[in-house]
Amino acid sequence: MAARPEGVQAEAPLSRYRVLGTRSLEEARDAVTRIYLDHDLTVPGNELDMTLNSTADRMFTVGYLSYRSCAKLVMPPTEDCYHVNLTIAGRTDADRTDGRRATTRARTSGVVLLPDQVNTVRWSPDAEQLILKIGRRTLETHLGEHLNRPVDEVLDFDFGIDFTTPAGSTLLSSVEFLARELERPGGLADMPIAREQLEAFVMTQLLHAGRHQFADDLAAPDDPVRQSRLGPVIEYMEAHADEPLTPQELAKVGCMSVRTLHATFQQVLGESPMNHLRRIRLDHVRAELLRSDPALTRVTDIALRWGFFHQSRFAQQYRERFGELPRETLRAVSA
Repeated sequence: MAARPEGVQAEAPLSRYRVLGTRSLEEARDAVTRIYLDHDLTVPGNELDMTLNSTADRMFTVGYLSYRSCAKLVMPPTEDCYHVNLTIAGRTDADRTDGRRATTRARTSGVVLLPDQVNTVRWSPDAEQLILKIGRRTLETHLGEHLNRPVDEVLDFDFGIDFTTPAGSTLLSSVEFLARELERPGGLADMPIAREQLEAFVMTQLLHAGRHQFADDLAAPDDPVRQSRLGPVIEYMEAHADEPLTPQELAKVGCMSVRTLHATFQQVLGESPMNHLRRIRLDHVRAELLRSDPALTRVTDIALRWGFFHQSRFAQQYRERFGELPRETLRAVSA
């Protein structure tokens, strides 16, 4: 995080989704309990200046939290959720029931709070965190889709997550990108398809960044299946190209894991499944432009209908595929 000029207070992440700013210990405890989990909160002299911003969607809750005090949180087992604390300023010291301890430092490390452990976290006054709350069923199902087998046990993450590794760095970057895009007018908050895909990517990165009992299986190379297995997947893409398809859904159609889906597309078609889906959608856009009345049609409306929300990026992708801009295709209809 870049240093702030002296006397300038940078706006906290996710400020668009303000939950609470307070100096009251009770209000701070109640807000974090409501958004994240039950806990006991203590601070020296009951003095704090807490900020909590948060937003939730289908896959998980993402939020920003700071106390501006030497806060201590003791959290009983949640039973049904994982909490991922990504420290972006200051430091925290944490321990849990099984005796493991971890120290997090700004943009260097974080911790995963398990649903079956009592967790205690002590904050430095300058500590700031981005925090994910992910349901057990959501994360374990997501892992099962990658492994192509059910996962119905708690993922025994090592306490700490190292952001200096490639996977850890990507995890932190993807969560920060998610937070920035949710703030931006016209960003992910207005794009449910893109938000769902990015949230799925964040969970995938968490599974790769953290060490747990399935980490080796997840990292193992996956052999592609025969090309014929792609037939039903591609047919499904064609039939549902105007819907918010995900790799997980496509893998289920092909009766394979997400890893096998990606490996097979790369081996057979030389591209990812989502790139192939984008090409299908671009073909549909072109077909619709060619049969539309230029006087009554807006390119933007057709692009949005087929899942293209960034118009400049869409225009570039369209030109790369067809050698002309979409508005030129539309004009050619009346030429």
